[in-house]
Amino acid sequence: MNKILKKERLSKDVYRMVLEAPALARARRAGQFVIVMSDESSERIPLTIADADEAAGTLTIIIQAVGASTRDLAAKAEGESLAHVLGPLGRPTRIEKREGPVVCVCGGIGAAPMYPIVQAVKAADNRAIVILGARNAELLILEEEFRALADELIVVTDDGGRGRKALVTEPLKELCESKDVPAEVIAIGPPAMMKFCAATTKPYGLPTLASLNTIMVDGTGMCGGCRVTVGGEVKFVCVDGPEFDGHAVDWDSMLRRLGSYKEEEAHKCKLAAAFATGKESER
Repeated sequence: MNKILKKERLSKDVYRMVLEAPALARARRAGQFVIVMSDESSERIPLTIADADEAAGTLTIIIQAVGASTRDLAAKAEGESLAHVLGPLGRPTRIEKREGPVVCVCGGIGAAPMYPIVQAVKAADNRAIVILGARNAELLILEEEFRALADELIVVTDDGGRGRKALVTEPLKELCESKDVPAEVIAIGPPAMMKFCAATTKPYGLPTLASLNTIMVDGTGMCGGCRVTVGGEVKFVCVDGPEFDGHAVDWDSMLRRLGSYKEEEAHKCKLAAAFATGKESER
């Protein structure tokens, strides 16, 4: 059992939880994730580790309540406990000292896993440029945290409500064409965003990592649910990733697989809503 020590709302349907997890706090590395179960019978939910404090023995996760299971998890209150937090899983981000800046592009909830990566990039004495994007100002998260950490922060929103009115690929392309050419690009966010980030950097031959968030069940490579095609080979995000060469990922295949259970998830959400309002007849 992992006690929820602190919970706060970051934006619409997005919550940050600080958990009591001393062993995980000691073992985790940037880029890794955990699998969470809110209770003994709940769905297993993969969540990236947003931060950790080894001295305090705490682990931070950020949850976007978009489906029935994540809504149940987000409904947990301070003082309650999560039944299981398994990890750390996946391969840590490979961080090296670079000659040029490392550009970290994050969209929406992708800001959560990017934060510890930027911490590691800075710890390796690199210059970090963060492009933080969202559909609108309300969906931006961790802006002040990145502003305090990064050497440069570029904020963009689709509607122009905060920062520049642009997609993240616009400032990314500008950086690719600047005199201060990025040594590496790391992208985390919606799959379509990462796909177009990789397409943007490819003509310039810039190394581009993408952190994938696929359908996942066990997190050990046994179920095969998280399989993706990278460079013509089948890989498993949970054990081979979550980070891969963005130029080698078969994005179209991955996007098709991510839509496999949309109807089932919509039905589950409808049942959960009916139960919550006491409309048992709709079940």
